[in-house]
Amino acid sequence: MHENGREAELMVSPAHPSLYVARSLDSALDALAERGAEGAPFAGGTWIMRAPVRHERLSPAYVGVGRIAELSRIERSDDHVVLGAGVTHAHIAEALRDLPDLRVLTEAAGRSANPAVRRAATLGGNLCTADFPAADLVPALLCLDAEVDIASRDGVERLTLERFLALRHSIEPGHLLTSVRVPRSLARSVHARLPLRKAGDYPTAILSLSVERDEAGCVTQVRVAVGAVEAVARRWPRLEGALIDSPLDAASAHRAATELAGEFDGREGIDVPGWYRVSVLPALVRRAVAALH
Repeated sequence: MHENGREAELMVSPAHPSLYVARSLDSALDALAERGAEGAPFAGGTWIMRAPVRHERLSPAYVGVGRIAELSRIERSDDHVVLGAGVTHAHIAEALRDLPDLRVLTEAAGRSANPAVRRAATLGGNLCTADFPAADLVPALLCLDAEVDIASRDGVERLTLERFLALRHSIEPGHLLTSVRVPRSLARSVHARLPLRKAGDYPTAILSLSVERDEAGCVTQVRVAVGAVEAVARRWPRLEGALIDSPLDAASAHRAATELAGEFDGREGIDVPGWYRVSVLPALVRRAVAALH
């Protein structure tokens, strides 16, 4: 796949797509732009490789980005953490496990799918796979107010993760998510999920929570994000409003979530009906609040 230090393009067989292995970000962006709508990035491949099982067509051409060093870096500072889009779930779980404010992210990365998938699946793939509503990293990063960098041959654009999720179906070919920027804080955070073992450990519902409290124990800032329940993960502003400026305990949080859960429209599936996804949210809220420390 790589010869004499140069990028290579391979045709695995006439029945399979072509694969171009890029060794630099610039060459990857050039290749994606040249291939247009027929090209797609390829990193961990855990979603792409199962496309035939889902009866989905593969792209005619893929641009391998797994060997681009800058996409696999994690940069830490007192103010923020920058994660390359090629960082795997396993790497995230290990590299950030000593940061209590990012516990929600390390738990999401360290408990998703199974060990084999976590060693291969990348951050960028988890965020860009628009048809996978049960992605664990998405609600975790939403409750951390993360931003993403999208690169093309014209430059780099930074978007809030929420904005990116709304646009990802319509982003034009030639663009590549290169990194995720997560601000640091004094918050404590936690990730709660209800999995379905029989369905490859995909969660029925996900609840990600980040809370800051004052010396008296009152909530000064709270962010709640819900995943897997609807087609796209999102924040839960009304629950955030119900929890702010008061002491936080599992029972009161459960009551508030029970009153507000009806605003979600649970997605239907062959594994779980939509009403069930919504019904378990208050229990996940209670579990998450109880797990905070």
